[in-house]
Amino acid sequence: MTDPVYRTILLFDIEQFGSRDDVEQAYLRRVLYDVVDATLVAADVDETAALRADRGDSVMELIDTQVSVPTLVKTLLTETPSLLHSKNRLLASSAKMRLRIVLSSGYVAVDELNGWVGSDLNHAVRLLNADVLRTALKQRDGDCVLCVSDGVYDGVVRHGPLGVRPDDFHRVTVDTKEGPTVAWLHGGPAQAAARGLPGSPPPEAAAGTSVSHTSVAGDQYGVTGGTVHGDLRFDRPGRGARG
Repeated sequence: MTDPVYRTILLFDIEQFGSRDDVEQAYLRRVLYDVVDATLVAADVDETAALRADRGDSVMELIDTQVSVPTLVKTLLTETPSLLHSKNRLLASSAKMRLRIVLSSGYVAVDELNGWVGSDLNHAVRLLNADVLRTALKQRDGDCVLCVSDGVYDGVVRHGPLGVRPDDFHRVTVDTKEGPTVAWLHGGPAQAAARGLPGSPPPEAAAGTSVSHTSVAGDQYGVTGGTVHGDLRFDRPGRGARG
């Protein structure tokens, strides 16, 4: 196994993928690759700066720390929804693709089977599968929802880099086997209350506070996939390649 390396972790997951037939699933996977590739290009992520793992209904990216995280956050809030909208606007409602997105960071090692190993990665996957994120997407009109880890929020989002509004995020608490973990869901407390997200304060309370708390159940998920080279440079197939 290689030594753990600190990387930005970016995860995308297709909503209700298992309810689609084989033809629809194959099409959605192609659309997912298009959206992820275009997102990385818009965020100035070079092909050699990211390692990809394909999980069927989801895509995971390990991104070199030289890539700007503020730029990634801004891109996920602006370009990614626009890309999804342009794909979905020509499709029937039943064929539209909606995404849960998580941006996190931490140490990840690659084992001899090209599997990705690390508690930080497990944490990001728990966030991706948290009920609060699933509920948020179901209750919103848009095509995607973004959740960032506490580390990404504290280190980047809360400082309000250009194009990112910290007040548009609200705090959620995800219960895991190791105890509660904090993350930040895009869509401020007032918006969350208006949408009726679990654990959100009533609208009159949300209007006067900057933080809300939500507790949901979580679990641990194994993660495998990806390709690594001896020097841990992140080389992967050219964008547009189909998994």
